[in-house]
Amino acid sequence: QVQLVESGGGLVQPGGSLGLSCVASGRPFTIHAMAWYRRAPGKERELVAVITSGGRINYADSVKGRFTISRDNTKNTLYLQMNSLKPEDTAVYYCNAEITKLVRETYWGQGTQVTVSS
Repeated sequence: QVQLVESGGGLVQPGGSLGLSCVASGRPFTIHAMAWYRRAPGKERELVAVITSGGRINYADSVKGRFTISRDNTKNTLYLQMNSLKPEDTAVYYCNAEITKLVRETYWGQGTQVTVSS
């Protein structure tokens, strides 16, 4: 059974930094693209950043220059480094991955809360 487990959320002051991690378990499998999404209170879920298996990266305009997505394929782990955090970054952050075990499917983590507040 494939699972994605996030960690690293918490409370941080505006201008601060926070790092998120997401570990995929349930090998053997092949991980394709991985991404971070977020859902702020009262808003739709939005894509924050995506990284392909080949390392191509795209960011939402709202986080460009502040967030960095990366992955360690040897550890089946996805990362999100968030700098210069703003109150509007407050949301539940979800890890997402396209994984082929028997068939190619989309998997989601349980979410981790990030709160930016003074």
